[in-house]
This record gives sequence, C-alpha cells and structure tokens, in this order.
Amino acid sequence: MLRLLPLIVLFVATACSKGSPAAAAASETTPAAAQAGAATPVPAVQPVAATLPELIARVNGEAVQKAEFEKAIQTVEGQNGSPVPPDQRDRVYRGVLDQIIGFKLLVQESKTRKIAVPDAEVDSRIGQIRGQFPSEEAFKQTLGQQGVTVEQLRADARSEMMVTKMLQAEVEAKVAVTPAQITDFYQKNTDKFQQGERVRASHILIGFPQGADAAARQAAKTKAEVVLKDVKAGKDFATLAKANSSDPGSAQNGGDLNFFEKGAMVAPFDQAAFSMKTGDTSELVETQFGYHIIRVTDKQASRTVPIDEVRTNIQQFLENQSRQEATEALVNALKAKGKVEILM
Repeated sequence: MLRLLPLIVLFVATACSKGSPAAAAASETTPAAAQAGAATPVPAVQPVAATLPELIARVNGEAVQKAEFEKAIQTVEGQNGSPVPPDQRDRVYRGVLDQIIGFKLLVQESKTRKIAVPDAEVDSRIGQIRGQFPSEEAFKQTLGQQGVTVEQLRADARSEMMVTKMLQAEVEAKVAVTPAQITDFYQKNTDKFQQGERVRASHILIGFPQGADAAARQAAKTKAEVVLKDVKAGKDFATLAKANSSDPGSAQNGGDLNFFEKGAMVAPFDQAAFSMKTGDTSELVETQFGYHIIRVTDKQASRTVPIDEVRTNIQQFLENQSRQEATEALVNALKAKGKVEILM
C-alpha cells in the first residue's frame, strides 16, 4: 500500500499492543528475551459477519468506510505474505478496526491541539516516498492503480506527521528507564538470557550453482582443493577468503561468520564446525552451496549472557514498553471521552 493511513494503523498497533516491538528489540541480542512478558491470555472476540457493512464504524462522527477498512486488511495480509486465516479472521478484523479507531482518535486530538506540520516537511516526506520508485512515471502509475491522488497522499502524510509530533511530545516525556530498572529486569528474567554453545568460524566457499551437473561440481572441487592446499601451506586465510570465496557476505570480512549456535548453519557445516577445536582447519566440507574450508577461531560454552552484553537491549525493551503503555493510555482516554460506534 502506498497510502500512509494503513501503515499508520499498523504503527498504532505496535504502539498499543503489549510486547511486540519491545520483544523485537530484546531479540536482537537474545532471542529468548523476546518472550519476556509476551504470554498473555487471548480474550474472546465478537464474531465478524461474513459480509461487511459499507459503514464499519464512526469515531466522533467520522466514518470508517468499508473500503478504508479493507485497505488496512490488505496491508496486514501483504506484510504477512498471506490472507488472514479463517480461524483468525474475527480476531484480526477486530484488532485492525481497533487500530483504525485509535489512529483516528489520535489524528483528531492532534488537530484539537493544533499540532502544526509545515508544508516543507510534508514535501520532504512525499519526496521520500517518491524516492522509493525508480521513476516519476512508476510513482504516478502506482498512485493510479490504488486510486490515490497526490493530494490524498499529502493529507495522509500530514496526518501521520501530526500524530508523530503529538506522541513525541506526549509520550517521550514519560519514557525514562533507570539503571536500577534494567538490573531488576535482568535479575527477574535470567532464564530469558540463556545462550547455547557457540562457535566462531571463518570459511572459504567455492560454490557451484543449484542443480549443477557433475562437471561443474568437479570443477568447484578442484579449485577448492587448490585453495585448501594454500591454506595448509600457511597462506593467510583471510586473504584467500577475500580472493576466492563465493560467499560475498563473509568474504569481505576475510571469511568471518562471527559466532553462531548449533543448528544455525546447514547440517554438514554445523557438524564440522562444532566437532573442531579452536584453531583447527577442516578438510573440504560439501553442502548444497558448494565446498567449504572452515576454520574455527573461537568457541563459547553454554552460558547466561552477562548483563553488560544485553544492557542496551533491555533498555530499548523497557523504553518501548513504556511508550506502548503511554500511547495506549492516551488512546483509551480519548475513547473514554469520545463517542465510538462500532457497526460491524
């Protein structure tokens, strides 16, 4: 979706749904931490009729039309890469409607507070959107396909920016995480910071294409044997990786793959790396990608990740929780003093 409103609906979803963005922040370092505080009972949901009415809801008199709601659903489906499962339809539809209502309340409140967004800032935002397309023609073609005018796009952008400015003023002032809170969270959730055995390895990949015939595979093996001979002769591993490896992501780093846990790599690679000692270099290891020469550079036993390694992620997690709670409180206050009619 090129229009901004469905995207902001999803923004409000993350702002008002407990656990989601905070868990993502924590998971950058410790995947297990993503589960912290995420397990909450799922309440019963009112069924949604098979045929939607043309008027879905009113928010202080402002209509939520069926077309607008369906665009928001399409955005959700596009992000998930599949239609809403039938057994999840009621929950997803009710959730998306709640998000639309929340966003409309925030837009209305930002107008009440006379939040100003200069035209130059809107122009810049539209310019950023245009920049996502290869040409002006492609930009206009997409607008036409979605039945959106540039004026509508500008209006959506202005609404988005008004809400963002209001939330920054309203919410950010309430976001404060102390060192004591970080320590307390860590101490109460040490089970979330467990890390399995890890290996740090570098590799040189001499690849062959998927479905390669015997001749192509043999040619790759022959080249890999030559490189392995150079490695065994004492030539610099990193230099050989940069010059020969078919893995561009690691080749530029001298073949370094950093640390990884068991199961992170394809089975033959994984088995070889975890069976080696630090400093060992493998013989040729064949996978579906080609022939690998692996050198283990470090090993790390299972451990509880020290707080100093996750302090920043915990802070981000707690800050996001605080933002969610403050945003949810604002939306709930606006619902309480406003008039919301749900018609589906």
